[in-house]
Amino acid sequence: MRVLVAMSGGVDSSVAAALLVADGHDVVGATMKLWGGASDTGCCSVADVDDARRVAQQLGIVHHVFNFADDFDRHVVAPYVSDHAEGRTPNPCVECNRHLKFDRLLERAGQLRFDAVATGHHARVTRRSGGAWLLRRGVDTAKDQSYVLHMLGQRQLGRVLLPVGHLTKPEVRGRASALGLRTASKPDSQDVCFISKRGGRQAFLGDRIPLRPARLVDMDTWWPWTARRRR
Repeated sequence: MRVLVAMSGGVDSSVAAALLVADGHDVVGATMKLWGGASDTGCCSVADVDDARRVAQQLGIVHHVFNFADDFDRHVVAPYVSDHAEGRTPNPCVECNRHLKFDRLLERAGQLRFDAVATGHHARVTRRSGGAWLLRRGVDTAKDQSYVLHMLGQRQLGRVLLPVGHLTKPEVRGRASALGLRTASKPDSQDVCFISKRGGRQAFLGDRIPLRPARLVDMDTWWPWTARRRR
């Protein structure tokens, strides 16, 4: 099977690629260049792209970089800013998966005649006896990422491989160490990839929208209908 592996420069996608190579698939790595602004964290930094490229070299596979910056700005960054302006809490990783990894990247993979796209998400895809694909939680419940893949439909699930979903995080790191991969001890990143550590979210949003004070509301106690229901 020809598989295009989305390599973010982290240990999970590195091991996903290694497992597919070991299974005898025709594997090519791809890193998406998504953010054109300053970045010092997440999968958009120069260091992470370099890590992905070097892991691909260690595994003996071809590595590409795809520039999807315009799509990222339109489908991820702009809604992120708009949601904050309207008092909502966005999840940019969900929108990135929806519009980039499992839309644009899948589209590009099809154009290049790949059979599937693989990622390092801690989740699993199985199939019912009747043929329907199912998204399931990763074996490591502490690292489960199925919630950021909830939007995937049958078309996407049928073309997606999640090689590390059956492993715990320590097992992933153990595989990486055994293979001597440079990402074996690399810390996990849970930061928003397009927000730099130096300025943070306040600086990022302040350059784009007016900032104003607000208050946090506990929806369980604020809504009148909730209070009535508890009486």
